[in-house]
Amino acid sequence: MSSESISPEAAARAQEFPDRIGFKPDNPFLANFRPYIPASVQLRELTPLPLIMGTLLGIIFGASSLYLVLKTGLTVSASIPVAVISITLFRALSKVGLRNATILENNIVQTAGSAGESIAFGVGVTMPAIMILGFDLEFTRVMLVAVLGGLLGILMMIPLRRALIVAQHGYLKYPEGTACAEVLKAGADEESRAAAHAEAGAPVSEVRALPIFTGLGIGFIYKVAMDGFKAWKDTPEKVFGGAFTGGSIAAEINPALLGVGYIIGPRIASIMCAGGVLAYLVLIPAIKFFGSGIAGALPPGSKAIAQMSPNEIRGAYVLYIGAGAVAAGGIISLFRSLPTIWSGLKGGLADLRGGQAGRAGFVRTDEDLSMKFVLGGIFVLLALIVLFPQLGLQWNILGAILIVIFGFLFVTVSSRLTGEIGSSSNPISGMTVATLLLTCLIFLIVGWTGPTYYVTALSIGGIVCIAASNGGTTSQDLKTGFLVGSTPKHQQTAILIGALASAIVLGPILLKLNEAGTVYVPVASDPAVAAAANFRVDPSEVSTLKTEKVRGPQGTKDQANYRAYYKSDSQGGNAVKYLVNDQGAPVYMADPAINGTHKARPDGTTVTKFDAPKAVLMSYIIKGILNHKLPWTLVLLGVMIAIVLEMSGIPSLAFAVGVYLPLASSSPIFIGGMVRWLVDKYLRKKFARHKLTEEQLVAEGDKSPGVLMASGYIAGGALAGIIYAFLNSLPSLSSFNERIETWAGTSNPFFKGPFENLLPLIPFVVITILLYLAGREVILRGGGRAKEVPPSSFGP
Repeated sequence: MSSESISPEAAARAQEFPDRIGFKPDNPFLANFRPYIPASVQLRELTPLPLIMGTLLGIIFGASSLYLVLKTGLTVSASIPVAVISITLFRALSKVGLRNATILENNIVQTAGSAGESIAFGVGVTMPAIMILGFDLEFTRVMLVAVLGGLLGILMMIPLRRALIVAQHGYLKYPEGTACAEVLKAGADEESRAAAHAEAGAPVSEVRALPIFTGLGIGFIYKVAMDGFKAWKDTPEKVFGGAFTGGSIAAEINPALLGVGYIIGPRIASIMCAGGVLAYLVLIPAIKFFGSGIAGALPPGSKAIAQMSPNEIRGAYVLYIGAGAVAAGGIISLFRSLPTIWSGLKGGLADLRGGQAGRAGFVRTDEDLSMKFVLGGIFVLLALIVLFPQLGLQWNILGAILIVIFGFLFVTVSSRLTGEIGSSSNPISGMTVATLLLTCLIFLIVGWTGPTYYVTALSIGGIVCIAASNGGTTSQDLKTGFLVGSTPKHQQTAILIGALASAIVLGPILLKLNEAGTVYVPVASDPAVAAAANFRVDPSEVSTLKTEKVRGPQGTKDQANYRAYYKSDSQGGNAVKYLVNDQGAPVYMADPAINGTHKARPDGTTVTKFDAPKAVLMSYIIKGILNHKLPWTLVLLGVMIAIVLEMSGIPSLAFAVGVYLPLASSSPIFIGGMVRWLVDKYLRKKFARHKLTEEQLVAEGDKSPGVLMASGYIAGGALAGIIYAFLNSLPSLSSFNERIETWAGTSNPFFKGPFENLLPLIPFVVITILLYLAGREVILRGGGRAKEVPPSSFGP
């Protein structure tokens, strides 16, 4: 499909009003607005190669985002990295005789490519909770939630475009979308520059792709060396003793986490790490101090506190405190947004009543997909939701109604909040928490309690979460298109295709990551596991259980058939999966990659584990309401921590996530934030005499070499981690991995020995310094010394 296919009415209007959008003329910002490419100009836009490239990049960045959200509960916007890669690849193709892409084609690439990141967030936040609650993480269930939620969010956003993107131009900033537009302008080809408005301001600096590809290579090689070849220990740590028994510090020296910290900036990175400091240097030592005198186990712990390590205390007590803080922080952030929610709803409903989305656009730059397509698509998706049994919503009209109500509410909220505070600060987690709380309370009122309705509630929450996440992402993309002069219906088509492809692919990746890191612990060989597995399944129930074998490298040594049995925790903890024999006796405890605790197989080879903080939170909410199985004292302590922080003027949600995450994960994020702080000080000084606005400074920072290199660190490190997890699960590589582990444990001082917690910091310091130098443009200039940009280049 090409951009030439506009309606005759729109073409006629374009001749009469070539530069006007024709909506809300009373907006002073809109009255003088001109898109970069005029509405009367027709450039190539929705062509096959950009659409395919954007979809593939969306899958790649979606996979890395999924890895990231399972690790930390966070993702970062993929639009700018995808736009830079697109510009670079098409420039390279033009040098070998192929056609360069127009600015509108590059915009299609970033639009299709951004869908993967938003879907990855929703999938990683909600779907692992199914397994934590004691159900199998099935492919069809994960794929259906991802596909239905992703497409629903985009379709619900389309009728809101004129109300939020056009009418609110100048009031809603959409920071990431605006920065991405600046990147596309800076990388525009000659054809696009010639077609642009004569008064279009020149970009401050040109886009250079060398930093992102360099960062990707460094991140990939670093992660392969650390994980695959055990060149150095991945998590140096220090456990304190004496007067500070129970205290510990650690850092997972992962390039992806360093890159995340650089991109989210010093404030949020510092607040997150402060939460980790509270958990590891205050709460855990306090629990150790006050609990060491207790002879027996203190519920929900399973053994005496005096015998617990810091990580065991965290798992037994602090996680519940963190979960309470995250839930409270999410709800508080939602209530603080109520005025915005109400305003956005009024604007969206007014737009729908006016029929704006249903008529042909005034000009090319105002054409949406038809309202018939939008409403028909929403109806079909809702029909599929109540038809598929995997979602637990089969013929459940109440569930469908809740999805429509919460979905439209939070898509509107997400779209508007994204315009005000950006994607990174958008409280999607809080919206999901609110959806689950309200859904579970409604279920409680109608008598739908017990494990049967766990999946039903989580399916509703998952679809709404992904829809809200995709609604915000779609808004950013449409803002970018509004600024550069794209055709909205082409962007909407591109993100629908990109979202569908990413949703189908991310489900198998999630399942494979969990399978690759699952450790089958023999019950007879581990006293702690044996004590917990002191039960037998009723023989009459055994035959009804699903047959399963030991998977991965351990499966080569035991190929017997077992039955999968989930044992619930009466204290509110996670359900534990066991493989039992035909007599009902547990033989293995299956410790999953997601939220598991055993980091090595019986043969000593290590595996990758994921804390999945947001998914555990969702499972706690569902169990706490529907089954009343939560240690509410600990949860309420977390709620009080969030309230104290809000009273002190500190964003509680970021802090709460830090309380829940291991300090090892938040400390490299903090280091990345500090590097960004140093670089930002330099950039503000560099551009001081040009008197840039805050928006222009943000745009320059977001497309700077430091941000691009950090994005490369994230993509390279995460993709290497995914590939390693996949390869590590292959039985054919089991002996090789075992030899590597044995060599590193005996002959590599960076991995094992008296300096194992000090020497690994050397390579991490090296990549940290490289990131700082890239941000300062001391390296990776792309040829020669960076030239001083004259003030006139910044436009009026």
